[in-house]
Amino acid sequence: MSRLHLSSLCLFACAMLLLVSCGRFADKRNTDAKPGKQRIVSISKQLTEIIFAVGGDSSLVGVDISSTYPEAAKKITTVGYHRALSAEGIISLNPSVVWHDGNIAPQQVIDQIKKVGIPMREFHGGSTIDSTKMLILEVAREFHNEERGKQINEKLDADMAKLDSARKMYTDRPKVLIIHFGQAANKYFVLNRKGIPNQMLEWAGAENAADTAQRWRDLSAEVIAKSQPDVILATDFGYDLQGSLDKFKKLPGIALSPAAKNNRIYRIEEHDLVYLGPRTGENVMRIMKLVHEKQ
Repeated sequence: MSRLHLSSLCLFACAMLLLVSCGRFADKRNTDAKPGKQRIVSISKQLTEIIFAVGGDSSLVGVDISSTYPEAAKKITTVGYHRALSAEGIISLNPSVVWHDGNIAPQQVIDQIKKVGIPMREFHGGSTIDSTKMLILEVAREFHNEERGKQINEKLDADMAKLDSARKMYTDRPKVLIIHFGQAANKYFVLNRKGIPNQMLEWAGAENAADTAQRWRDLSAEVIAKSQPDVILATDFGYDLQGSLDKFKKLPGIALSPAAKNNRIYRIEEHDLVYLGPRTGENVMRIMKLVHEKQ
């Protein structure tokens, strides 16, 4: 081999070494990753609200259709109802992770998402004030903003304390029926005396009129006749589906209820009633005023 050829090879090797040391040919799969800048699909309205509250919303690329708070969440691409998800919709967004609370379906969609290699992360907690505060801090840490999480929790504690004081103003316990439209089952339900909506009513100083052991019970004239609610709270989707209060009153048995006769049927945002989060104290205070004071 000539000296000239050897010299050229040496120069080429040196150049390659220099380029590699500068990172030109280095593995860049993780070099662009920044804290809090994942591509997240959130399949939980509770998680979506908390992500926004702690300042992580720039990482959201998709949400389920029930994630409607805050208003900005409505501008994010949706991937279907959390119990009727679309694998194609999720995969097309090229997420780095899917966040959920375990209340997701169908199983074949979940399996398909896992099969293509998209990680799914389940968050627990959020069924009590204490576990909700822990969840808020957990999400805040994901975006390196634990201080914001602590501030949110301090306000939540203060709001719940105000709520305890305000409840003492009312001596009566109105009977309240919660009517919800289940989008997966495509029918109206009444919510029973279990779970977060029932806890909301108790905090508001009201009694759940639906005395049933079932978590969900189909709306019927018999259910209304038995419960005789003083107030009806109708979640937004089901209320809006009817188009007006007069049409809502035409649902089975509702027109004969004390709530309808006294015009005490109120539309309430689903996200304010069915999960706990940063605004729970504010939401219960609003419910308290609705059920105790004629609007």
